[in-house]
This record gives sequence, C-alpha cells and structure tokens, in this order.
Amino acid sequence: MRHTLTLLVALAFGLATFGRAADQRPNIVLIMTDDQGYGDLGITGNPVLETPHIDALARGGATLKNFYVSPVCSPTRASLLTGRYSYRTRVVDTFKGRSMMEPDEVTLAEVLRAAGYATGIFGKWHLGDNYPMRATDQGFEEALTLRGGGLGQPSDPIENNRRYTDPILFHNNRQTQAKGYCTDVFFDAALGFIDAAQRNGRPFFTYITPNAPHSPFHDVPPELYEKYKAKDLSAVLMKPGNDADTVARIYAMEENIDQNVGRLMAHLKERRLLAHTLVIFMSDNGPDGFRFVGPMRGRKQEVLDGGIRSPFFLHWPARVAAGATNDRIAAHIDVMPTLLAAAAVPVPAGLKLDGRNLLPLLFGGERDWPDRALVLQSHRGDRPVPTHNMTVRTQRWKLVHPTGFGRETPPPDVPFELYDVLADPLERTNLAAREPGILQQLRDTYAAWFADVSATRPDNFAPPRIVIGSDRATTTFLSPQEWRVPATGDNGREGEWLLRAERAAAYSVELRWPKPVSPGTLELKAGPVWHPVELTAATDRVVIERLTLPAGDLDLSVTHRQGDTRTGAYHVTLTRL
Repeated sequence: MRHTLTLLVALAFGLATFGRAADQRPNIVLIMTDDQGYGDLGITGNPVLETPHIDALARGGATLKNFYVSPVCSPTRASLLTGRYSYRTRVVDTFKGRSMMEPDEVTLAEVLRAAGYATGIFGKWHLGDNYPMRATDQGFEEALTLRGGGLGQPSDPIENNRRYTDPILFHNNRQTQAKGYCTDVFFDAALGFIDAAQRNGRPFFTYITPNAPHSPFHDVPPELYEKYKAKDLSAVLMKPGNDADTVARIYAMEENIDQNVGRLMAHLKERRLLAHTLVIFMSDNGPDGFRFVGPMRGRKQEVLDGGIRSPFFLHWPARVAAGATNDRIAAHIDVMPTLLAAAAVPVPAGLKLDGRNLLPLLFGGERDWPDRALVLQSHRGDRPVPTHNMTVRTQRWKLVHPTGFGRETPPPDVPFELYDVLADPLERTNLAAREPGILQQLRDTYAAWFADVSATRPDNFAPPRIVIGSDRATTTFLSPQEWRVPATGDNGREGEWLLRAERAAAYSVELRWPKPVSPGTLELKAGPVWHPVELTAATDRVVIERLTLPAGDLDLSVTHRQGDTRTGAYHVTLTRL
C-alpha cells in the first residue's frame, strides 16, 4: 500500500494546526536550475553575467552562504524531495537505470498534497520516466515535464530533434507540443498553475526546474546570445582555451532564467501573493565546464566546492528579514524538513529524515545549533563504491577523496585530502599529513555514514523495476536512459530493462531508432518470451502487433544483429491491449 497510511497519519496529526493557521500557511515556489554554478549570478560576483531579478530576490530575503548539493543532478533531486541522502533512495547515478527513485520514498510533494497544498512541477524530474516513478506518481497533481535528464538526451522523442524552442514535452504524462523557448514555457505553466490554485483557495507548492543552462547549447535565446557574444568574457574563462562561444550561449540561457524569475516575482506581487509566498532559488550542482565559480575551484561532477556549492536564496517577506545571511553549512537534504516546518506540516510518523529544519538560521538565530557533518558522494556505476569521489564537510574541515566521477571504480593510489575551508576556501593547502587526527575522525564519520545509508532497506542498491500492465499506466516508454547494460553489452549500445508485469496481458510493441537499421535479425526477449523478426529492408520503426507477456519480473531486451554487429532498440513503447 506504499506510504498512503503514513501520509494519512501525518495529515491527521496536523489537522488542528491547519485549522488554526491555514491562512498563515505560506505558498511555496522552489526554483532549481540545471548546471547553473555558484558563480553564474551577478550577486555572487560574476563580472559579466546580468541577473538583476535573482539578485533582487536574494537581497530581499535570506542567503545561506554555505549550501551544498550533490555533484550531479539526479542525486540532488532525490535528496531535495525526500530530505534523505540519495543512497537511501536507490538513486546512485544519472542514467542507465540508476536515476530511478524507489517508489516507496515519501516526497515533499506527497506530504504537502496530503496537507491540502496544490502541487505542480514544471521542468525536469529526472527520477524515473515510467510508473510508478513519475512525478505524478510521487505527489505532483500537475506536471509539465521532459523525459530523462533533458531535452536532446536519449529519452527525448526522436522527432523533437534536440529542440529547446517549441519542444515536445509531457503534460501529466501525455505528449504535447509546446510553443516558445523551454524555460519560458515552464514558467508560463507555473504561473497558470499558481493562478488556478489561488482561484480554488488552495496554498500551492510550485516546483520550477528548467533544464537550462544544461547542454546542448545549440538552441538558446538569440538576442541574449548576441549580447554575450559581443562581450569580453576573458574574466570568466577559468582555463586557457575555454570556449567563449559556449559560455556566451550558457549566459544567454541564464539571463533568460533571470528574466523569468522577474516575471514570477511580478506576477506574485500583482496577485497580492508575494508577502506570504516563500520563494527559494538554487541550482542542482556546479557548472558543466570550467568557468567563474566565485571564491572556490571545481566544476560539476567534482567534490571540490565549485562542484557542490549552490546559491541558496529564500525570499519570504512575511517572515524573513531582507538581507539576512548565515554561514552555517546546510544541504539539499534540509529543504524538505525546512519547508514542512514553514508550512506547519508535521513530518510523517516513522519517516527518517537526514536533513534539519533551517528556519532558525533563516530567521536570524543559531543558538543551540550544533556542528554537523555533511557527506556527499556520486560517481558512475551500478553501486556506490566506498570512498569513491566523496567529501565530508564540517563547519571548519573538509575531507576530500577526489577520485573522479566518470569511472565506476576509483583509480589506485588517490590520496585523501584535508582542508581547513574557513582559512583556505580554494582548497589548495592539503593538511592531511599535518592533522592526522582530524583526517581519521572524518574518515570514521564517513564510514559510519556509508554503513548507515547502505542498510536503509534489503538489497539497498538494487534498481527499482518499471511496472507494466497497470491501469495507472497502460503505456510504457523505454529508452537507454533506463536500461541496464549487461556484462555482455557493448558499451551501452544495447541493454535490458527491468520490468514487473502486474498481470499477464497482451501488448502492442513499437521499436524505434534515430536512423534506419539495416536488414537483419531482430530478437525481442522478455523473461520466457522470445520473439524474432526478420528485417528484409532498412527501417527506423518496427511494430509487433500483439505480444503476450506473463505476470511477474521480466528483463526485456531487443537485439538487432547484422553479421557480428549487435545493437539494441533505441526506444520501445509497450501498450497494453
């Protein structure tokens, strides 16, 4: 029964509070951009990029100066929405089936929805494209989203042709053709959602997650691109030979985000909602590339501060003083408990959160605020490897094991590094040899953390299975975003999807490729079912009119053979008949 009972219990405990203070419950808008680093804002010192609206939001609210996220996106998104480290949620990577979140996780959207909030997401979800892991399965009643990690990635419809302008999106899981630039489209939909909630007298949780400024960079707002193309960008190119044209394109996307934040704030003011709406602005990880990151070094995927520090601004005029700042360390895991506290919604009984309520810091006080240790780790692969690409951060000290994100196993002989980050924010003076006691203490902290998160559930790091044949989702779309690459696979050119059929049923099956595949033998396997197809001519589409699959766990694969060459299907759509 998943966690329905838990949510009902939480709601029951909160009814008295809601009855007394429903009018004081804030609306919530959470904006999280994609690959916008700490230094990609005027207020954080960028000498070129113009972000006046986000800067004004920051100055009108509170700033957490040491706010941390994971080095890549799906782990951040899982931690943000659950208040738990991503390794508790089965999210360990960003693709190959390891960015799907365990359906039994209780999300911020689910708890707020049970408490009467209207809940909507507009942009990037990246925690599962299929039932029961979609945004609409995890608490969002309104969803305008893209598939997978972004437009132009393997789960994007082939016919979208990598477009950011007039993109193909999914409204409550149904494909729809949007008009306009993607970021503008997402903010437009969010403003419409806010208006609908206001008409219905409901507080709202609006989660705005544009895919900008994530790559690809070929389709950006043209006028803003010309603006930054004409600027001298030498001050923000952090390595010789960096591509100024790419940075101009990224900055065009980021100023477009800023313009939309300005539209949002003006809209809230016009609707007389601004004072009692809590607005957060943050990013999911550091910049994808070496560019200005403020007083630190590093980039996306790295556990240096440039890869894991995010701007964090909270604007709430009714409760938070303009210009308030705090330097206590905080992280994505703190967002859910903080927003629940702000909304006077209790944490569901029995739910273990890793994060803390940050309201005491945001309200200008920190008495009885004990030091803490934040642990952040991410790397490619099927299962986490102890100490691989990880960091432990306390208020003063930072342990770093910079083994790199891209490898499934760490290279040998990479030493641990220890930094006094208060004295050395650029993380240049390694104190590991000078402070062996601190080094060992933080290594012990990490070991205890890893053992704890690894024991969250039986077979903790097994990927969730996609459920097919359900009345909740009679069509299932499969792409390389969610396939598992078997030991015999050819570097991701083929894979298998882990499915669970609720019942025995017949399906129509459509197979797609971006380019025609040559004549040859096509084999579909799903558990005990084997279905061959002989292709007598080159084609980019094959339809199997009827395929009966049994109930239970099924590992589905499609292999196209031509001589010694093996290739999987790019997209597979199963529709229950």
